[in-house]
Amino acid sequence: MNPKLHVHVPFRHIEQYLPLLLEHGLQPELALQAADLDNTQDDYFLNIGARLRKRGLALTVHAPFMDLNPGAVEPMVRQATRHRYTQTFAAAEKLGARLIVFHPGYDPWHYGSQVRQWQELALDFWPEFLHRAEDSGMRLVLENIYDRSSRLLCWLVQTLDHPLFGHCFDIGHWALFGNQPLATWLQQLDGRLFHLHLHDNRGRNDDHLPIGQGKIDFAPLWTHLRTLSRLPTMTLEAHSVNHLLHSLAVFETILPTLHRSVQPE
Repeated sequence: MNPKLHVHVPFRHIEQYLPLLLEHGLQPELALQAADLDNTQDDYFLNIGARLRKRGLALTVHAPFMDLNPGAVEPMVRQATRHRYTQTFAAAEKLGARLIVFHPGYDPWHYGSQVRQWQELALDFWPEFLHRAEDSGMRLVLENIYDRSSRLLCWLVQTLDHPLFGHCFDIGHWALFGNQPLATWLQQLDGRLFHLHLHDNRGRNDDHLPIGQGKIDFAPLWTHLRTLSRLPTMTLEAHSVNHLLHSLAVFETILPTLHRSVQPE
């Protein structure tokens, strides 16, 4: 299996799916929720990381996101976000994760004319976590959610300008909310595309369908990846084993066309 590839696994189901991961050499992106962070002992995080490393498998982590917002105008929301992200870092370090995915928390309909205030607060929020990333060597990535264009996330990444801080491009969210052409969006990421979330939808809901079973045209993405000297890591965000197997089969046909871009870590 491609060492760049990961598969979505809710942390609460890790024991259920760990045999499948180990048997097929699949690397997880472990999606953490608040209950996982509050109720899991440190030794268990260490144990899961060790079991994966023993089989030569890397992992990424998806931070919790419900009601969290690094640029929230309400100070108590920022405080809760800081607390959850601090917990996430501690768990990711014990797991031995190489990357953490975060939701940016920005919704253009919600903030409207207050976008500048969100920007200033988000800009103030992230440096402490970037300093912690330096100590662990983990990359931090922001995932596009409700973004209409790449402008705001590119501004934040470029302004902070940290080598461990970049983008997770989610093609399903782009298809639902983006109004910027896919090729243009990808070009704007300007060397900071660290991670991908791959799934499909029919253009109305975040269906998380297998690649090729929705309406998304992936061709511009594959074309862009072929121009890169090094592929980003990527996660198949399937929500069932059958959907995962379908996406894996499709991806294995695409991988040979991208293989020349793969460079060692």
